Amino acid sequence: MLIKSAKDLTVYQKAYHLATEIFKLSKKWPGEEKYSLTDQIRRSSRSVCVNLREAWSKRRYEAHFVSKLTDSDGENSETDTWLDFARDSGYLVAEEHFRLTAECKEVGAMLGSMITDPRPFLGFPADD
Repeated sequence: MLIKSAKDLTVYQKAYHLATEIFKLSKKWPGEEKYSLTDQIRRSSRSVCVNLREAWSKRRYEAHFVSKLTDSDGENSETDTWLDFARDSGYLVAEEHFRLTAECKEVGAMLGSMITDPRPFLGFPADD
């Protein structure tokens, strides 16, 4: 499959799905969490995708590409931490927490692989 956009990347699709799930679940959280946990987890989970899109647009330069991938991975780790807070605050049941953190781990592994070997994603296809 030819990847024309960051949206075509499996890691992007998984991260986007995770952010959407987090948004849906967080709608039920108490209003007192609006400006702390709720906003923070929504922001960090969405930032994974945003940083992937930025990385993709900078893939002509390996250092810039890897830097933005690293930012994306950091946001993913932050999301995982917020999920722990949500569980420990009683806003997520154990099954939801397990599923969402497993998705975070999968996204993190994929980002880690891209960071370790960015070469398949660099540059642009040659014009014929």
